[in-house]
Amino acid sequence: MKSLISAIEAIDDIEVFGRVKSVQGLLLEIVGPVRELRVGGRVRIDTVDCQQLAAEIIGFRDGHALCLPFGQVAGVRLGCRAVFLRHDGSVFPSSAWLGRVINAEGEPIDGKGPLPRGAGAYPLKQDPLAAHDRVRVGEPLDLGVRVLNTFTTMCEGQRMGIFAGSGVGKSVLMSMLARNTDVDVAVIGLIGERGREVHEFIQEYLGDKGLERAVVVVATSDEAALMRRQAAYLTLALSEYFRDQGRRVLCMMDSLTRFAMAQREIGLAIGEPPTAKGYPPTVFTELPRLLERAGPGTPSTGSVTGLFTVLVEGDDHNEPIADAVRGILDGHIVMERGIAERGRYPAVNVLRSISRTMPGCVPPDMRPVLAGARELMSLYSDMEELIRLGAYRKGSDPQVDRAIAFHPALEAFLNQDREETSTIAEGYQMLSAIVGEAGAGN
Repeated sequence: MKSLISAIEAIDDIEVFGRVKSVQGLLLEIVGPVRELRVGGRVRIDTVDCQQLAAEIIGFRDGHALCLPFGQVAGVRLGCRAVFLRHDGSVFPSSAWLGRVINAEGEPIDGKGPLPRGAGAYPLKQDPLAAHDRVRVGEPLDLGVRVLNTFTTMCEGQRMGIFAGSGVGKSVLMSMLARNTDVDVAVIGLIGERGREVHEFIQEYLGDKGLERAVVVVATSDEAALMRRQAAYLTLALSEYFRDQGRRVLCMMDSLTRFAMAQREIGLAIGEPPTAKGYPPTVFTELPRLLERAGPGTPSTGSVTGLFTVLVEGDDHNEPIADAVRGILDGHIVMERGIAERGRYPAVNVLRSISRTMPGCVPPDMRPVLAGARELMSLYSDMEELIRLGAYRKGSDPQVDRAIAFHPALEAFLNQDREETSTIAEGYQMLSAIVGEAGAGN
């Protein structure tokens, strides 16, 4: 009954419409009663082939509404009827959505039948929780991945970035986290993903075990910029729904860079000035508004732990999006191509990765162990080129000799198969044995 009532309330009282005045690329200019319109409002355009094209108002010019479509503009001509909708985009989620794959409109694309409509509406664009209403981050969260559990320990409600170039293994790492992380629900957003990789990720990487407690939101790279951006908003809206149900949620998004690219297309279409690498100012306004929606909840709700990938262009970890995201999130995990080429997965560079909740969330007796392991890895990294060239002579520096001796053991510790899982306690135990032996040998 609640679902029926909400559906009835979504029907517009009166129909307000205008006409398409011009089409410039993907930008539609619509004449209509401007006083009834607002930025972010939805428009339904009747095309010449008796189809309906959804669009969103992104601005105004000379008394006309400027819109971008959610699909292809083929079939739109001058004078097409454009109906202005009273309601902005909302979604009606329910717990029955777990195990399903949906598009940016909240429609199923997995062939398993229609989705049940939930009782309450969740806006796609929603303000983050007020800072003073939130609790602090919770206890350490078991991610099931040794290198992350030990060297970049995450707490419940924390937000982390995974920075990597293309083909370095971030999709595999995401699937490991989705299957193994100790949470109640996982909401996974694949933003601008290659179409052929969607089934591969869901069936091969995620698997039935990971999917049964997850909702996957998909917007492929060929879809309109508004659809790709909306998929990111929908991912956070679903995370907020499950959070409000009192559940511990893992929100994963691949990738923030493609969300920023979609926002760049939207901003440039409306005439915003391009700044760093062509990104308009709204990109750097929308990123914190999106990311701040994840995080700890209120005392009466659950939490949203966020893991967001950043596709660094040309392996440049200082490009504008990566630089902006690092300043917003609570830490970053850096994956490097050179490590992947050596065959060590996950290809995480421990020395360049950091969790801002450490060392407060690490047991006091483990802090010297972690410091000792980082020291060994740092010493080896500093002398790595000389060691590979054979220019370093054994006995020149006892500390470097010790780092060389224990480098294989540390590399084996950092390496983990896709199907393997490791708890925080197991990781601490294995690392303590390695570092303890190194200390005894010294």
